[in-house]
Amino acid sequence: MDFSLNDDQKALVAAAEDFAEAELVDHAAEWDATSHFPVDVIRRAGETGFLGLYTPEAYGGMGLSRLDASLIFERLAQGCVSTTAYLTIHNMVTWMVARWGDDALRDAWVPGMVSGESLGSYCLTEPGAGSDAANLTTRAIREGMDYVLSGSKMFISGAGSTEVLVVMARTGEPGSGAGGVSALLVPADTAGIVYGKKEDKMGWKSQPTRLVSFDGVRVPVANRLGAEGEGFKLAMKGLDGGRVNIASCSLGAAQQALLLSRGYLTERKQFGRELASFQALQFKLADMASELTAARWMVRHAAWRLDHEDPEATAYCAMAKRLATDVGFSVCNEALQLYGGYGYIREYPLERLVRDTRVHQILEGTNEIMRLIIARRLLADGVIESLQ
Repeated sequence: MDFSLNDDQKALVAAAEDFAEAELVDHAAEWDATSHFPVDVIRRAGETGFLGLYTPEAYGGMGLSRLDASLIFERLAQGCVSTTAYLTIHNMVTWMVARWGDDALRDAWVPGMVSGESLGSYCLTEPGAGSDAANLTTRAIREGMDYVLSGSKMFISGAGSTEVLVVMARTGEPGSGAGGVSALLVPADTAGIVYGKKEDKMGWKSQPTRLVSFDGVRVPVANRLGAEGEGFKLAMKGLDGGRVNIASCSLGAAQQALLLSRGYLTERKQFGRELASFQALQFKLADMASELTAARWMVRHAAWRLDHEDPEATAYCAMAKRLATDVGFSVCNEALQLYGGYGYIREYPLERLVRDTRVHQILEGTNEIMRLIIARRLLADGVIESLQ
């Protein structure tokens, strides 16, 4: 596998760099300080195609590979990690609707989602079901040609400011496990939906996060994605790509932290010498670069496996997510250490990079769950063969 970039990929990265420089980097600190959700900028991302990166061209998307999308997300994250992370969520929701919705549902929603007219939120996590998502309790009881949706979802990115919710709900009997879950597209302004307060988070402040409650919300059966009972399978397929996406955001954050650190070490002097001349600091920078490079290759390898529908893609996506989000946070944290006291104040971007990357080790499945996924495949003698 050759992961050197071809001319088309270089052009995609250049386009992402242009967008990040023009729309993200100069505003990221203000959005963080004011907890502002930059909907106008996100809609402009739609004009560039960045809201439908791997949505098929037949439905208005760019039809890119997951590897190509990963390259774009990594570069965008150098401009603003939090906003780019929301873009990855919206892309996942758009792709799910385009792939598993029927023709009428696609025609009604996907063009607007690709353009940015309609933004999406992904509703899986519940107050009592985070890592144990197969045991979610939000119910969708069928009544004629509708489902009646009741329950609540927690930590939903964009909630209250988006137009489309993709909701995982139990259509089977209580206790029916993963096989009793279905995926529903729910317009965000449907009667019976109540949004909780905007959570005051440690990071990811440029996107709102809320609890979403459903009280007898009527959803047409035609809004179901896939067959009844397939929702958990669809959710996991979405999360394979979501894990590569959030890993890519961690790579971008770490790359930015590394570049900032290099600049700081060559400019700052202590004891009459540039910090860059101290071997201990050179070694730290070398370790940061080495670990980041290893994580980047792991992410690209996982994306390649996903693009080629490799039977072990899920395990590789889990490996990439675990490694890249751990390394991403570590590199940002080490960069803050190199900056010393300056790194701890808001005038410099390091403390924001540390705060924004910390949650990556939790969402899209905690890194402990990633280890569980990997270990199960190893013990089943699955992924081991492809490691040789």
